[in-house]
Amino acid sequence: MSDIFDELRAALWSVWHRRWIAIAVAWGVCVLGWLVVSMIPNTFESKARVYVDVQDVLSKQLGIAGDGKEEIMRVRQTLSSAKNLEKVITSTRLGEGITERGALDAAISELEKKVKVTSEQDNLFEITAEIGKGDLGDAENAVLARDVVQKLLDILREEHVIGNRTGISTAIGDLDRQLDERKLELEQAEQRRLAFEAQYPDLVGGSETLSAKVQQARTELRNVDADLAAAESGLAAIGSQLASTPRTLPGGGGPAMGPRAALLQAQTQLAELRARGLTDSHPDVVSTTKQVAILTRQAAGAGDDVGGTPNPAYASLIAIRSERQASVEALQARRAALQSNFAALMASQASEPTVAAEANRISRDYDVLRQNYEKLLQDREALKTRGKVEDKASQFRFDVIQQPSVPQKPAAPNRPLLLLGVLIVGLGAGVAGAYAMGQLKSSFATPQKLERSFDLPVIGSISLTISEAARAAEKKRLKQFAGACAGLGAMFVILLAIEVVSVGSIA
Repeated sequence: MSDIFDELRAALWSVWHRRWIAIAVAWGVCVLGWLVVSMIPNTFESKARVYVDVQDVLSKQLGIAGDGKEEIMRVRQTLSSAKNLEKVITSTRLGEGITERGALDAAISELEKKVKVTSEQDNLFEITAEIGKGDLGDAENAVLARDVVQKLLDILREEHVIGNRTGISTAIGDLDRQLDERKLELEQAEQRRLAFEAQYPDLVGGSETLSAKVQQARTELRNVDADLAAAESGLAAIGSQLASTPRTLPGGGGPAMGPRAALLQAQTQLAELRARGLTDSHPDVVSTTKQVAILTRQAAGAGDDVGGTPNPAYASLIAIRSERQASVEALQARRAALQSNFAALMASQASEPTVAAEANRISRDYDVLRQNYEKLLQDREALKTRGKVEDKASQFRFDVIQQPSVPQKPAAPNRPLLLLGVLIVGLGAGVAGAYAMGQLKSSFATPQKLERSFDLPVIGSISLTISEAARAAEKKRLKQFAGACAGLGAMFVILLAIEVVSVGSIA
């Protein structure tokens, strides 16, 4: 511990012995450092706070509202983009003297480091700009910082409020062009589909439609077979009843009322239908006509019925049998038509696999084009509705809750702190210089250091004796040294005062 104390005492003696070197180095370093600090331009910071209102109630009710968070993110990412910063430079004093593209790009890159857009909350963000140009005064830099933030706010209004409607109009125009292209493609696809269907009517809609038609025809044929079986069964039952029913009843004479009577009744019914204005293609007329033909054949084969009273039950059964026989014949004709259609469909399905694949492709392409066209139509109408809503009743807006102002004090540098730091560094440099000079001299500050260096015992040391004249001269030199130190401190205080006064006189 005593060794350390001795070393410290020796270092202090060495520095004090060369104190004029220390103060000279301190003065040189401080003056140079304070000069550098004075040449650093002041940087002024201006800021604005913007609130984004994303509560677009009407648009949400209509189901056409955009995502507010995405819009805020888009604002943050694009506001400080190179394109917008170029607008700021060309419209403020930052663009003075810039005539070449390279210089403009360099100015954009420098301004990008000084402009910040930070989020404080989900829908609240802050725009900050720090400006400090060396060729401008403090007041001019302060005004320029305010102008930069104000221009960014103007760009925000133009591109994200007014420009939002312009973007919707541009999007609608793009959709109109896409719709025209899709409409032309859809018309061409429809013409191909119509031409194919005209050539292959059985394959309308593709092979899936053909399979559905085959299944439908099979189902209809099965239903007709069931109806025909029921009709034939009913006709056979009427034939059995007719065979066991007498034509006439004994006791009393009267005209023949067998098949001829039924024929007469059917002819009368047919005449009544035609008198009502029904055409020959009407189902009732067709059925009655067939019934008349059947009764005509039966009456021709039965001859004249004579004797007895006509049996009403027999005549009724004859009419029912004629009606059921006509129904059986109609079902048989329907069955034959269905069998022919079913056979044609099966032949198309079995013999035209390539054509069926082509039908599938044409049908699929047409459906895809039609769905895309309808989707584009819906998107265009939604955009039109959204544009009208934003023009009239939208609540989506930007509110500036803190307007940019001209800063009254520089944000950087912290000049008083820098001045103090230069003073400390200067004093330290002076002490270090004096100590280094002492180390270069081959002298010993204490007997102990001499003894350690030569490893020889030191018998004694002679004290320095100073005369009165030398003591007076030493006092004078001490006063001069104190004046030099006080002058250095006074210079520091003067510079601080100048800084305070200059800051107070800004703007």
